[in-house]
Amino acid sequence: MPNDHDPAPDRQMSKTLHQGLRVLELLAERGDGLTITEIATGIEVHRTVAHRLAHTLEAHRLVRRDRAKRFHLGAGLVPLAEPVERDLRLVATPLLQELADDLQATAHLVVREDEDTARAMLVIEPRNATVHVAFRPGQVDRIDQGSAGLALLAARPRREGERAEVAAAREVGYAVTFGEVTPAVGGISAHVPGGHDGTALSIGVSVFDVSDAGRIGPAVVAAAARLGRELG
Repeated sequence: MPNDHDPAPDRQMSKTLHQGLRVLELLAERGDGLTITEIATGIEVHRTVAHRLAHTLEAHRLVRRDRAKRFHLGAGLVPLAEPVERDLRLVATPLLQELADDLQATAHLVVREDEDTARAMLVIEPRNATVHVAFRPGQVDRIDQGSAGLALLAARPRREGERAEVAAAREVGYAVTFGEVTPAVGGISAHVPGGHDGTALSIGVSVFDVSDAGRIGPAVVAAAARLGRELG
């Protein structure tokens, strides 16, 4: 299915490049690979267009084909992705690992993508928990759903019609939601003061029970404040 967050191409955008990037985004969403027909359906183009896009990406090692002729993300993406926000990742990773281990919950760093969406940049799983939530970095969600997005909204001045949870997050310093992004999974998040190079960030944890938010929330706020200091 087409991604609801895909920007509509305009006159200043390359249509072909736009379609090629949509192929990569589609493959990132589907870990089991896609056929040419499935790619064509997913980005709503003719099969011949999908064939041309996929083979161009394959020539640059951005996608690869398996023996069943299904396309997957290729190793050529690794050297492209590694430098992205390298300094932020270097600073945030050990802090998130410490938070995840202390709370025995998966920790995440989320960046505001645009006015309507937020993207998980880092996802760090605890090393000492018997059970924990797992999801892939790169996941994009609506900013008005889930604790990470609400924490980002709470860092902004009050707006007419905003959710009550945003106002509550602004009051206590962290946002709490349950089952909004993933069924039966809650989130507790706080915005990172100052952000990073003008980008709004939040730190949070994914948990199965938010009844202990009064203990977890302050720990998340402290981690967010620490990251803000280290980035500043």
